[in-house]
Amino acid sequence: MELLYKSTRGGENKVPASRAILEGLAKDGGLFVPERIPALDVSMDELAGMTYQETAYQVMKLFLTDFTEEELKKCIADAYDEKFDTEVIAPLAKVENAYYLELFHGATIAFKDMALSILPHLMTMAARKNRIKNDIVILTATSGDTGKAALAGFADVPGTRIIVFYPKNGVSPIQEKQMVTQKGDNTLVVGIHGNFDDAQSGVKKIFGDQELAEELNQAGFQFSSANSINIGRLVPQVVYYVYAYAKLLESGELEEGEAMNVVVPTGNFGNILAAYYAKLMGVPIAKLICASNENKVLYDFFRTGEYDRNRPFILTTSPSMDILISSNLERLIYRIAGSDAAEDVKLMTSLNQEGKYRITDAMREQLKDFRGYYATEEECAGRIAEVYGDTGYVLDPHTAVASCAYEKYCVETGDRTKTVIASTASPYKFTRSVMEAIDAEKYGQMSDFELVDCLEEISKVPVPAAIEEIRTAPVRHCTVCEASEMKQTVKEFLGIK
Repeated sequence: MELLYKSTRGGENKVPASRAILEGLAKDGGLFVPERIPALDVSMDELAGMTYQETAYQVMKLFLTDFTEEELKKCIADAYDEKFDTEVIAPLAKVENAYYLELFHGATIAFKDMALSILPHLMTMAARKNRIKNDIVILTATSGDTGKAALAGFADVPGTRIIVFYPKNGVSPIQEKQMVTQKGDNTLVVGIHGNFDDAQSGVKKIFGDQELAEELNQAGFQFSSANSINIGRLVPQVVYYVYAYAKLLESGELEEGEAMNVVVPTGNFGNILAAYYAKLMGVPIAKLICASNENKVLYDFFRTGEYDRNRPFILTTSPSMDILISSNLERLIYRIAGSDAAEDVKLMTSLNQEGKYRITDAMREQLKDFRGYYATEEECAGRIAEVYGDTGYVLDPHTAVASCAYEKYCVETGDRTKTVIASTASPYKFTRSVMEAIDAEKYGQMSDFELVDCLEEISKVPVPAAIEEIRTAPVRHCTVCEASEMKQTVKEFLGIK
């Protein structure tokens, strides 16, 4: 049965998956959502014996119904290959009383690789299916990880260009070096003076500029997005939660039908929304624990029912979560509003104009499976040191935030349900924060790449290729602009006067 996609804001006809992937953001400014969440049509016992690639097909075929079996399997095979440093793609590490789902074994050592390895293949396949003649221009804002993963995925892909905007002083040195050394004649990386929300708002504004869209069309281009607002990013993320449950079942850590909890360090809300979709598909997930850093807008939302971005923006050691406008939350809001586009528009308009909105008690009731917790910078560093000291396992700061949230949840509730923690980045991506958390006095004066070598020594984990290759790589992207200059920067890169 074909599954169509509609906009959360109701101003667009239903479209097939390939069209939703190509457009990225709906023309009315809404996000594409499936008209229903499909149920898994294979048993967990069957899934338990499957590879990651086989699991991906079983999940994605239900969402991407206008792709043929051959097309989808080719996209999956091309995505989940030797770019990952482990055949299992997303291994589970049992540490203390939780299972860390390691989502950082791809080309750029962050969880964004899980979806951005396949998105270019889905998008180019979708362009062929829809007889698109224009080049696809991927326009993306990043808080650190999406940018590099998208650049790596789309670099030199025929028929595409990619432009990434990032906050100039809002990412880690390693994250920045990964982006500005990116090869590929079709790539552009731009630092902006401002924070991630400024970059994300600027990208959304460009997407909504119909005059610019027409200029691009005349020049043979059209925009799409690699951000998690693209349904082609979200669907592949559902896979690893299905896979995690199946593997815990296969290993005997879970019994058939036994529920697990999931903890996700959360910024733009896409990763935890994918876990929610997995639950709706039939995966026995009990609680969805949303972990925030000191930019705790989501923590406050789940505690009070009010989303309020009117607060100071705090730069933390977990920069991919330094976000005050969690775009993917709109998909959840739309669902708990009873798929009422008018109600969604009202709330999103309030967010845009007043910086906040409040959901009804009836909507809050539908969030009872979500719990929000946050960790301070001090708690995050303490957790990195504690887990390393007790087990030798090294957490990156984002995963440490999630680990703190899980500890707080256990203390508050006494719930001992088996729990998967989404481990979203390699500690090598944040070596300074990690090593200074472990021993500030010993490591505080070392250079970033000296710290890389020290991390290898203490963790016994080899330095990933993604880090080795940027040690001496030349900087290729030096463009910096104001948020107000983003549109002009895009036009100049595309040669549009």
